[in-house]
Amino acid sequence: MPLFHGESLGKTYITPVLSHVSLELNEGEVLALTGENGAGKSTLTKLIAGLVHPTEGRMHLHERPYAPASRHEAEKLGVRMVLQELGLIPTLTVAENLMLGRMPSRLGFIRRSEMNRRATEQMAVIGLEGIDPRTPVGKLGVGHQQMVEIARNLVGDCRLLILDEPTAMLTSREIDHLFTQILALKRAGVGIIYISHRLDELQQIADRVMVLRDGRHIDTKPMADVVQNDIVRLMVGHDVSEERKRPIHETGPVALEVRGLGRGKVVRDVSFTMHAGEILGLAGLVGAGRTELLRLIYGADAKDTGEIHLEGSETPARIASPMAAVRKGIGLVTEDRKSQGLLLPLAIRINATLANIKAVSRQGWLRPAVERGQVGKLNEALGVKSHSIDQPAAELSGGNQQKVVFARWLHRDCKVLLLDEPTRGVDIGARADIYDQLEKLADAGKAMLMVSSDLRELMQVCDRIAVMSAGRLVRIFKRGEWTQQALLEAAFSGYLATQAPAQ
Repeated sequence: MPLFHGESLGKTYITPVLSHVSLELNEGEVLALTGENGAGKSTLTKLIAGLVHPTEGRMHLHERPYAPASRHEAEKLGVRMVLQELGLIPTLTVAENLMLGRMPSRLGFIRRSEMNRRATEQMAVIGLEGIDPRTPVGKLGVGHQQMVEIARNLVGDCRLLILDEPTAMLTSREIDHLFTQILALKRAGVGIIYISHRLDELQQIADRVMVLRDGRHIDTKPMADVVQNDIVRLMVGHDVSEERKRPIHETGPVALEVRGLGRGKVVRDVSFTMHAGEILGLAGLVGAGRTELLRLIYGADAKDTGEIHLEGSETPARIASPMAAVRKGIGLVTEDRKSQGLLLPLAIRINATLANIKAVSRQGWLRPAVERGQVGKLNEALGVKSHSIDQPAAELSGGNQQKVVFARWLHRDCKVLLLDEPTRGVDIGARADIYDQLEKLADAGKAMLMVSSDLRELMQVCDRIAVMSAGRLVRIFKRGEWTQQALLEAAFSGYLATQAPAQ
């Protein structure tokens, strides 16, 4: 008998989002769950994890009826889920988040030394020995927060583990640690449902692949029997080519120049230039300072040293806040769309026009027809799946939320666009749409600085790739100079230098 069995599962809000879906998961098996954004993957797994109650269907766990009333009840039965949206408490420490509900105590007092020791051991399991368990989670980058979230769900008895885009913010080193842990869980008999748009990961780690489309079960196949094109065809209903190679071409004048930018130890003496019509990639390991560099340029964090120059001017730009950056033509697609990118309770149309209200208003009054026309075109260009542009952003799938963030800066028409993991949690078809938009922006003379943990993505879409390591920009590669191995070696170089023994 399977570890888990779901029969004819369905969920209806205003309209059905999941209809008559059945699945089985065996002990010690990794079931890959894939489909386009909005296909119903997250809804299905939330039913299993007790976060959402099914409208129809029934479930069994260990051959017994299973209908958890809450996530807490599901966890007591050994069902855990690492959500795409992190569930950590930023004001608590790493150790407190890991041991929440399981804190060691004596006579009513928390034994902090024991708690920190256990947390250190748990983080070491997934390769994060260097993180101080006393560090508040809010001070960690999103990549490290993702690893803490994974570690938290591995504490205690776990029989069924759901991983929703667990590697979206991780680099190859962290992914290797995660996959090692997944193999150990398989050997221990844990069943794993693994959601990812990275099809190569699915082929590497999964035993079977289950495909959803428009809330319905399309097919489930042994992973050994399919190739990536087969999976894509099942996902979207037709062939999609993701192969692209940005040609070498002449760029325009300098659009942005950074000179000696620094903040503490996270960003140290970084200098580079970007040209109009150029896509400059920014690679590095989690914690290398990539996001922190973008935040300094955008004015979200105060710099200690350095200058930012725009459009070849020798006068430094005064950018003391994000508002000042936007006024000077700089936009930022953040890596954390939930807390930094969107006003979740508000409509798509409001989120998409938020950075450029003047374009849809006159003398302080909103022009609804103009707003609807402009947002409708953006939605169509990016392929946002929604009931209407009045739908709250909170009701969209993660990938469609990312598209709305992207739409905001397309609407603002910035000269310089900072992109922090712009395709995070976005399916293969939507990713191709975003790549096409980047090409159009470059052709229109926009300058883009793009952070991505996927080296192959950077190698596909960028003109040059800058590599950060331990807070420093260590090398910039031109197209034709790089290899994946060379990029990885550069990413590790700053850390190896600090670990080298003194002569």
